[in-house]
Amino acid sequence: MKMWSGRFRQPLDPDFEQWQRSFPYDRRLLPFELAASKAHARALERAGVLTSAETNSICAALDEIGKHESVDPDAEDVHHYVEKQLAARIGDTGYKLHTGRSRNEQIATDLRLFVRASIDTLQKQLADWIDSLIARADAAGNAAMPAYTHLQPAEPVLVAHWLLAYAEMFFRDASRLGDCRKRANQCPLGSGAVAGATLTLNRQEIANDLGFEAPTANSVDATSDRDFAIEFVNALAQLSLHLSRWAEEMILFSTPAYGFVELPETYSTGSSAMPQKKNPDLLELVRGKSARVMGYATTLQTLVKGLPLAYNKDMQESQEPLFFAADTMISMLPLVTGFMRAVEFDLKKMEHEAQFNFMNAWAGAAYLVERGVPSRLAHEAVGKAVALATDRGCDLQKIPLADLQAINPAFDAAFHSKLGLEEVLALHDVAGGTAPRHVKRALENARNRAAALRGAPH
Repeated sequence: MKMWSGRFRQPLDPDFEQWQRSFPYDRRLLPFELAASKAHARALERAGVLTSAETNSICAALDEIGKHESVDPDAEDVHHYVEKQLAARIGDTGYKLHTGRSRNEQIATDLRLFVRASIDTLQKQLADWIDSLIARADAAGNAAMPAYTHLQPAEPVLVAHWLLAYAEMFFRDASRLGDCRKRANQCPLGSGAVAGATLTLNRQEIANDLGFEAPTANSVDATSDRDFAIEFVNALAQLSLHLSRWAEEMILFSTPAYGFVELPETYSTGSSAMPQKKNPDLLELVRGKSARVMGYATTLQTLVKGLPLAYNKDMQESQEPLFFAADTMISMLPLVTGFMRAVEFDLKKMEHEAQFNFMNAWAGAAYLVERGVPSRLAHEAVGKAVALATDRGCDLQKIPLADLQAINPAFDAAFHSKLGLEEVLALHDVAGGTAPRHVKRALENARNRAAALRGAPH
């Protein structure tokens, strides 16, 4: 029996009936539908609609439904499936469960529960991922590497500082997900189809029963709101963007042109034609799948941008992008964590490359500034020294003092001693900088924040 067929005299076109069904994909919401249905049953008992015996019968049947594979070629959606299964098990008492409620509020509740559970899983996975970055940063010690701007060598930084830059990205992602969870954690049950339930239900008790912070404030908004889904998938799109940037840099650093990274065989594949190849397939798929997650975010925004209040069946199309985005990220994070734990860094090569290509030039300009040369003039002088060194095919350290003083008399005998790697790193002696003592503090701070993330209340 359909949940809505009373006023219809003709059956649905069979092709349309199959085409409009959402059960093939919203069946995955069954655990949330069952939990919400039990909460509604208990609310009906408190309202005097169900007896204690009926509530117990319904809840026991709902538990049984959850133990079996959800297959039904005639079920329109997960709500219809549960009602059919209830009636098959306990007869007409099963039909009493729908008293005072609508599928509009049911799907809004189920999706919020899905988003909440997905965020809880992702937060744990993000904690593991960030821990892997911190562990590799810690293991790198005071090893240095080139940092780049415009993909050109810029200044040396500690390898740990570079890795912690990625940790900062993912801390922000975790924070965004946490904020999203707070806004999603409100209960639509009791909103009815659009105007509110037709029974006097204690909505706060229903919310408490399901672990929600509070009931939603407006029934029209509650049944038509998909902001929580859009916000969640937008947060996943940002997370996937950060993973894509990380993957791209790891791909670049694994090429012979850089040679900083040795790809782990457990996360790489070969070529069917070229026997020597080891390809960064995991990293490339991270890049590729990030495009899909960003697309899902755009799909959800486009879906609702022209919808009037309140519920419209267009919203059924919000489910698959939401599910796919969550599935993509939940499957991806453990893999990138495994990759990061297995990848090998050539720290000697990285440190060697950090000492060339005039990456100490700004340190040279800073030295002149300390001797009273205005910053812009110091920049000009060191720029001329770099041009001279380039012409001679040598580093700044090899330019004789006399030649330097011909450019600016403020150069003195101590200049060359300030251009070594250790001195250049120590020069950035500011919170958030790459000076080793600040990176050590940043590592400890990151460990504490990661531990807090793992222990965050859900």
